[in-house]
Amino acid sequence: MEKFKVGVIGCTGMVGQRFVTLMENHPWFQLTAVAASPRSAGKTYEEAVGSRWAMDTPMPEEAKKLVVLNAEADVEKIASMVDFVFSAVDMKKEEIQALEEEYAKHECPVVSNNSAHRWTPDVPMVVPEINPEHLDVIPAQRKRLGTQRGFIAVKSNCSLQSYVPALHPLRKFGVKDVLVCTYQAISGAGKTFETWPEMVDNVIPYIGGEEEKSEQEPLKLWGKVENGVIVNADGPAITAQCFRVPASNGHMAAVFVRFEHKPSMEEIKEIWASFRGRAQELDLPSAPKQFLHYFEEDNRPQTKLDRMTEKGMAVCIGRLRPDTQYDYKFACLSHNTLRGAAGGAVLLAELLCAENYITRR
Repeated sequence: MEKFKVGVIGCTGMVGQRFVTLMENHPWFQLTAVAASPRSAGKTYEEAVGSRWAMDTPMPEEAKKLVVLNAEADVEKIASMVDFVFSAVDMKKEEIQALEEEYAKHECPVVSNNSAHRWTPDVPMVVPEINPEHLDVIPAQRKRLGTQRGFIAVKSNCSLQSYVPALHPLRKFGVKDVLVCTYQAISGAGKTFETWPEMVDNVIPYIGGEEEKSEQEPLKLWGKVENGVIVNADGPAITAQCFRVPASNGHMAAVFVRFEHKPSMEEIKEIWASFRGRAQELDLPSAPKQFLHYFEEDNRPQTKLDRMTEKGMAVCIGRLRPDTQYDYKFACLSHNTLRGAAGGAVLLAELLCAENYITRR
């Protein structure tokens, strides 16, 4: 098949670098344009990133010689070169909102890793296995923007990717109250141990804005499309506490849940084992074959051992057991820069292409 031509705006940061690595040998996508700030523009990608390459694999050869464009000044040029762009720009929220809308208005679909448009009512925030039906809001967004093919779609916060997928197939039992504590890797802050030595042998009990996102974003994921906007779900009630921990990659979550109709542990495990979403039905290139992996061992999942399960795109669960205050508690793990960030956005882009929301120019 002819590949979709892809651009990455915000290509030099950690998530942008991950996008670039995921485009290497992708069966559907061809990296065609890279863009960043004015200080990187005009350099080759290899020159622009230099010693800041933070991935554990070498920089793809196809990316090295691409000349970095100006993400803000070259919108029209970039839009004419590609079928869509991934957005991983590091700017103020209002600037990101304006820039992503500018790309969309130049008839260039935007698949964003940024949080700027997550609460825009007609912008779908999609985890392909959870709420693919939210893509139905795109025609209303196009009408608002005055576009034929341009639109914005976003992925949710990285910490949600660990525990929301585990709760999602259990909603038929009436998930009522959720308490979650997340233990988040330093790559979520765009850091490595070399650039953030203060995190070695340390835990920080605060990540700005993260607890609010963890409590509120699931309600949009579980909402529904009505009259051209996404209306949030009424519940469940979620309370969250988020810690930064000295792990390079992988967000862990301790989850406590109360149901209206309490299932058995055997029912829960069976539901997790059999759960398949739209990404698996379509057999999308980046989709894990088994989305939810349950470990019977008492000491799993572990960040170091399990974060790369199914190339970092699966969610790992363990330690399901009764709780003294809630019905059950369990542990979850997902790879925050793969499933939680760039990989989740690539999977969303694959879904958008498969469902013909993104077409070739």
